[in-house]
Amino acid sequence: MGLVAFVDILFFFYLKLFGERGKMYAAVLLFVFVCWTATAHGDHHQPCRSPNMTGLASVMGTRAETRANGAFAYDSMNKKLRFQSNVTLPFNASLDLDLLVFFEEGVLYKIDSKNQSCEKKSLQNRKHPFALPTDATFVSTMTSGSASIEGEGLKFQIWTTPTPGFKSQTIMCTTMGCLPLSTFHVTESSMLMFSNMNVELDIKDPDLLLVPPFCQGLHAEETPEGTVYGFFDEFL
Repeated sequence: MGLVAFVDILFFFYLKLFGERGKMYAAVLLFVFVCWTATAHGDHHQPCRSPNMTGLASVMGTRAETRANGAFAYDSMNKKLRFQSNVTLPFNASLDLDLLVFFEEGVLYKIDSKNQSCEKKSLQNRKHPFALPTDATFVSTMTSGSASIEGEGLKFQIWTTPTPGFKSQTIMCTTMGCLPLSTFHVTESSMLMFSNMNVELDIKDPDLLLVPPFCQGLHAEETPEGTVYGFFDEFL
């Protein structure tokens, strides 16, 4: 699939799903992809697994406002994540979050270290922007920058993760080594863009992935009937 075909599909999808609002979402994605050179392959691709990671992440919202900036540690084997916003990066963000997530167990802790308090929530939706889900579908291989000049391009892959009923859509870009670069999460009323930076392939501080003493023994809050709660909801 070439770049033009891919953009056409995005426009069609968002217009059909969101009506006129979809033009804005598709335009954002077009802006992101417009300078990228498509180098699509017809081979069958299986979703890969991200390595252990420590890095920085930035989250932008529908109106290009910064929702969160911060540091993260991700254990890919045990599917554990710690995300702490408003630390390390010198940017103001609208959300001040400290999240510890056990995706395998379907549990999210919302931590307030200052007040030594915690909220424990159950995850019905376990998708997140730090690893490809097993049901991801390969779209294309592309190169950001130049594919013909050595050292002037970054080859990456694009994957999609549709949700039954088209209530939301996730588009993820990963390096050829399966490092997540950017993730777009689109719902009927909003869009989030996650960008990962300065990633290192290990967990610098394993203690970050342990439940703090003041969070232990809590019962998970009940999710209102008819709603599906997931990691992305903390940023909407």
